Amino acid sequence: MMKKKILFSLLLSTFLFGSCNDDFLERGPLDKVTDENFWQSEEQLVLAVNGMYGYLKAKNTVDMEIMGDNTFWPATNNFKSIRSGNYSYDLSTINSEWGGLYTGIRQANTFLENYQKAQLPNSQKAEALAAEVRIIRAYLYSYLTAFYGDVPLITTPLNLNELYGARDPKEKVVDFILADLDVAAQHLSATIPTGTEAGRLNKGAALALKARIALYNKRWQVAADAAKAVMDLGVYQLFDVGDPASNYRRLFTYEGKLSGGKNRETIMSRLHLFQVSQHNLSREIQVPDQGVRWNPTKSLVDDYLMKDGLPIDKSPLYSVSTYNEVFEDRDPRMTQTILKPGSAWGGRYDASPEHKDNITTNDHPETFVVPKFSSDRRGAATYTGYYFTKYVELSTVGQVSQDVNDIHLLRYAEVLLTYAEAKMELGQLTQDVVDMAINKLRERVGMSPMVLTELAANGMDVREEVRRERRIELALEGQRYFDIIRWKQGELLAADVKGTNVNWLSNPQDAAGLNKDAQGFIIALSGNRFEDPRHYLWPVPMEQVQLNANLGQNPGW
Repeated sequence: MMKKKILFSLLLSTFLFGSCNDDFLERGPLDKVTDENFWQSEEQLVLAVNGMYGYLKAKNTVDMEIMGDNTFWPATNNFKSIRSGNYSYDLSTINSEWGGLYTGIRQANTFLENYQKAQLPNSQKAEALAAEVRIIRAYLYSYLTAFYGDVPLITTPLNLNELYGARDPKEKVVDFILADLDVAAQHLSATIPTGTEAGRLNKGAALALKARIALYNKRWQVAADAAKAVMDLGVYQLFDVGDPASNYRRLFTYEGKLSGGKNRETIMSRLHLFQVSQHNLSREIQVPDQGVRWNPTKSLVDDYLMKDGLPIDKSPLYSVSTYNEVFEDRDPRMTQTILKPGSAWGGRYDASPEHKDNITTNDHPETFVVPKFSSDRRGAATYTGYYFTKYVELSTVGQVSQDVNDIHLLRYAEVLLTYAEAKMELGQLTQDVVDMAINKLRERVGMSPMVLTELAANGMDVREEVRRERRIELALEGQRYFDIIRWKQGELLAADVKGTNVNWLSNPQDAAGLNKDAQGFIIALSGNRFEDPRHYLWPVPMEQVQLNANLGQNPGW
């Protein structure tokens, strides 16, 4: 029944919102769904809002990680082109994101223009549903401003080809969506939806999204206040199943699905359901008969602290001459994100030596031991020497597009990181703030706490360490590219993408044909470039400029 309801909601919203401009009729047809005969009941409003949830990004949230420096995607990919700086304003993704985001905004505007026509016994229910739509609209605008900067601020249900005006300043759009999120928060309960309502947006979602958008736009006090408001709700907590060695990883498996009732950390999520909405992420990460799509980079691996809280270039614990030693004595989130030798995996046969008598199989297909660099259709091959384990549901690795893992769009962990970063930028980062934010994340996994006096004693920059914490905690969640852009660290995207050191491998001959630097580190991708200011914003899509010359173009394009 639930599957049918979801499908009907999506189909209805597509049909309804697609017909909202037929206002030349004085009277709506009685045999069709139109604005004239639809906005009448609570059930109709709920169906319309359900359809809006389809505009929350799903696995493509994770796909945007390809634009950053945490992972390497081996095949041709538009996000990969953006990451390398080798693209132009005719790249299809540049236009599809613009069009898709504005399509969702148009549907949100249609709802907000019509929902008060419905006759509901409780007007607060209608306002609560409208608040959910306001959150989704703000979410969509947040991507538009992050990608393109100045964009048209549209609050009525116009078609794409009706956007004839000039772009509005980014600051004006940000002001609008922050104010809209305040309105949404006023009409929503702080209670975390459960059961059949799991995944619906609530007050915490409005405030948490406000905190993120404010942080992205250097509104430090607004970000800190919104994040603290989420913390003060007292309803969210970090996912903890009592095992520091697996707490973090298990959040990103079926055990952490909102429908399971154990997860009180995820604030915004894109839920998936068998035979209705599925994806292929687990298989892409450890695909058992090809090269993996998601390859952790040397840059990410090197950024994990040692367990003493020091970076690898400062800690006496770091001494690596073999592949296995890379994973020793590190922040526990490293081995809950990047696959450690000896761990369970779905990639089947790795590059371990064959058995005696030339038997063509090893005896541990369920366990990863040695990275494989050549694809033989029998096991997962890597391009950097590393594999991810985060977001892998082992039960679906061997199946094509059968993964129904939740995609976590915004977690309480991010709220804590936002609070810490905003307070730092305000000059208010005290040890108490660190303890209530960053050290909560470290405590969950059994990592040594961040102590500000120890950072100073070891010559460590506080800003760099707060940013490192964000990278480590949110790796593979689609945030890294946006952080690099807002921190004005575009040079990181211009660097070569590297992997492990072939001299550390027990099977260096398997990587003999790979491109390497003078120290033996694999070079997975070179020829990247980043032009300032050109690449700090996407260009306005060529198709949109052709439709509306008033849009203008971003610097350098």
